[in-house]
Amino acid sequence: MLQPLTVVLLVASGLLGLLAAHHLLRGRLVDDPLIIVGAVIELALVVQLVVGLTKASAIGDGAERATFIAYLFTVLLVIPATIVIAVKEKTQWAMAVVLGGALVVAILVARLQQVWSLNV
Repeated sequence: MLQPLTVVLLVASGLLGLLAAHHLLRGRLVDDPLIIVGAVIELALVVQLVVGLTKASAIGDGAERATFIAYLFTVLLVIPATIVIAVKEKTQWAMAVVLGGALVVAILVARLQQVWSLNV
């Protein structure tokens, strides 16, 4: 895996979480900066998917390889789902969903790095 990409994803997820927490505390709804940060994260996750799939054969254990690939695809679904829910939900709790999504992305990215580093 690409260590710099992992760091970028963790920082971007943290930024999205901070934006969502700010919006939650201020009672604001989804706006363009939040969606742009989500789109940047999603783009980086697509790059991570491509890199991860090309290097997945380096993981020797079949079960760990399957887990790694499942995480690669699952993490792609989190940000779009949270943004859609946040757009549809017109209360301040929409930002709590985005905050939770940012946390889930950070955890999944860290777990991807952990599976990679333990098996390669």
